[in-house]
Amino acid sequence: MSKKMITPQTLLYPVPVVMVSSGTETSRNIITVAWAGVVCSDPPMVGIGIRPSRYSHELISQQGEFVVNIPLASQLDAVKVCGGATGRGRDKFRDAGLHAAAASIVKAPLISECPVNLECQVRQVVKLGSHDLFLAEIVAIHASEEVLDAYGRIDPAKAKPLGYISGEYWTGH
Repeated sequence: MSKKMITPQTLLYPVPVVMVSSGTETSRNIITVAWAGVVCSDPPMVGIGIRPSRYSHELISQQGEFVVNIPLASQLDAVKVCGGATGRGRDKFRDAGLHAAAASIVKAPLISECPVNLECQVRQVVKLGSHDLFLAEIVAIHASEEVLDAYGRIDPAKAKPLGYISGEYWTGH
């Protein structure tokens, strides 16, 4: 296999597409993030990378918590709305046709329409350059029965997650 060296870049793929909700009932937002991943299993933790200029960065920094909502591939339009413009001065829940639900532990809302929601509390923030990495412990998980298998695990065929590859959304089709 012949290979060519290319410029270093963010070329890990596919990466999951998630919608991160933050804030409180009176000041909330959703940001679409493709730079998210598991970083520890005990305790269960995730990391998300967000630019400091983003409204969600401000809300997460203030509250110290957020919810990772895993959308279905069929929710691509809502994903694009939540990733397409700032949430300052607008309600992305309304604009994307989504509904907020109370979380069980954190103040940030869940996105009702997403089949899986991970309630997270920030444990550390690492400043990396263009983005800050929020390292957070998963303190509660909500999953729709429709995406679970007989053993109570997420069935990818039922969950139909979105991916992101080189600036494009990937639905697996």
